[in-house]
Amino acid sequence: MTDLDIAEVAHRAGVPASTLRFYEEKGLIASIGRRGLRRQYDPGVLERLALIGAGRTAGFSLDEIARMFAPDGQPRIDRQVLAAKAEELDRTIRELGVLRDSLRHAAACPAPSHMECSTFRRLLKAAASRAAAAPRRRPPRRS
Repeated sequence: MTDLDIAEVAHRAGVPASTLRFYEEKGLIASIGRRGLRRQYDPGVLERLALIGAGRTAGFSLDEIARMFAPDGQPRIDRQVLAAKAEELDRTIRELGVLRDSLRHAAACPAPSHMECSTFRRLLKAAASRAAAAPRRRPPRRS
């Protein structure tokens, strides 16, 4: 397979060229040279971009994703890190399920006021206790 220019990589990967340049600045990908003014990439960059995309979807920061690659560019993914992220996602899914159910109940509740609904008040109390017990989360990093 022949080298790909930045426009072709952007098109195939479904990301803007600016994202490719940013990933290159962060050391996540590397161009192999230029043809005129256009950066050229090895076709293997598409697989690497797919891994980066999967990592981003799972909630990993770009710095965490960068650590998942060995110096030679090959994936070096710690299985314990993946298991911990899966547990984190499970917790988030459970929390979102409770939130979804609470919203559905609030939308359909026949009580004149939500605060008059014992089910809604119980859901609020449970949400407040979960929030108090949960470790403080930092806002997501834009890396």
